[in-house]
Amino acid sequence: MPRALKWILLALSVLALALGGLLLAIGLTNDPPRGALDTELDDVTVSVPTLPTAPEPPPKPKPPKPTDDQRCWRTFGADPQRSLARPDAPLGLPGRKPLWSRGLRSYIEFPPTYCEGDLYVNTFEGATYAIDAESGKVQWRRRVGGTLPSSPAIDGPRVIVSSQAGTVTALEREKGRVVWQVRTAGKVESSPVVVDGLVYFGSHDGRLFAVRAATGQVRWAYRTGGRINSSPSVFGGRVCVTTYAGSFVCLNRRTGQELWTTYIRRDTFRYESFYASPSSDGQRIYSVARSGKVVALDAETGSIAWTGRVGGLGYTTPAVSGERVFVGGFDGRIRALRATSGNELWSTELEGRILGAPVLIGENVFVSTLEKRTYALRASDGKIVWRLPLGRYSPGIATEKTYFFSLNGRLLAIRGRDVRPSS
Repeated sequence: MPRALKWILLALSVLALALGGLLLAIGLTNDPPRGALDTELDDVTVSVPTLPTAPEPPPKPKPPKPTDDQRCWRTFGADPQRSLARPDAPLGLPGRKPLWSRGLRSYIEFPPTYCEGDLYVNTFEGATYAIDAESGKVQWRRRVGGTLPSSPAIDGPRVIVSSQAGTVTALEREKGRVVWQVRTAGKVESSPVVVDGLVYFGSHDGRLFAVRAATGQVRWAYRTGGRINSSPSVFGGRVCVTTYAGSFVCLNRRTGQELWTTYIRRDTFRYESFYASPSSDGQRIYSVARSGKVVALDAETGSIAWTGRVGGLGYTTPAVSGERVFVGGFDGRIRALRATSGNELWSTELEGRILGAPVLIGENVFVSTLEKRTYALRASDGKIVWRLPLGRYSPGIATEKTYFFSLNGRLLAIRGRDVRPSS
């Protein structure tokens, strides 16, 4: 063999080895990480406060608090599937003047929750508040440690709080005392959700947890293979979550056994990454990747039903109602997509980037921007029908009579225009 040909073949061999190493490094030749149940739980602890030697007598039962708002909003997204929608809410648009307004000393990244006349809200700087919904009066304030970019979940006599200190804590709704606390190996940014006595949440350590709401004892933990910032969606006997590794993971909600895992590719060389939570209508699961890709999967099989796109970065959990999915992007546009196909129904440009999730109340979609504006848009055609010169981040929640907005570190209660005055 001529010497020149030998040198050419040697150079090609070296190039092939280098290319193989590059492909291995970027994951093109590797399968994506697979998940598994964690049966050891060596780095998870559950603690309960030490009871005093002479326990206090049980408090006398209090009469129900009188309230005009009977319908609860117990978790981020309004319901366990995180639909972010109350299409049957009869409020109309918000009225002109707040019933009350209260500053909470720090910004509120995720909206409050509500039940039986009480609001519960986390501030990013680390405080959980219980607030009387009629008056805005603070009933108690508690710190569990760490920052709190999440919504607390209401479960009977408990309110469940997740923290970036790596903990999930159950507090008494009555006085805010600690009932139990679970500590994981990673930050917990996931808003918890409680279904049939189990609390579901994800951790930055890549595990999806189910713990008993009464005691905090771990029922199961599943290693997804990717960091979890999102909040799990629970529906139809399953619990589903998105990960920073680019996957949707759906498990049996009672046993933690994997039903399916689907990885979403960004391009030939990379997978997507998800901060936004999954939302569901029971047939499909929707989320928005950080790149701006909107993804809908078949809830039963995990197969991709369709993909779309928002402009700029994507961090908003989609709101889902009927045949429509509402998503926002950093380009300042809120879009309505057809749930079955992803076809765009309308798109409206707002003043500022959209980071927080939109929410559908009655016939209107509410959305806030980072540039401190909040809007209501008619869900049918995207026309702006109401504005508020406050914003950042998710707009808030509503009962059957009252809007509770959480904007710029301030809570506002505003009656709906269609609500008749109490006699």
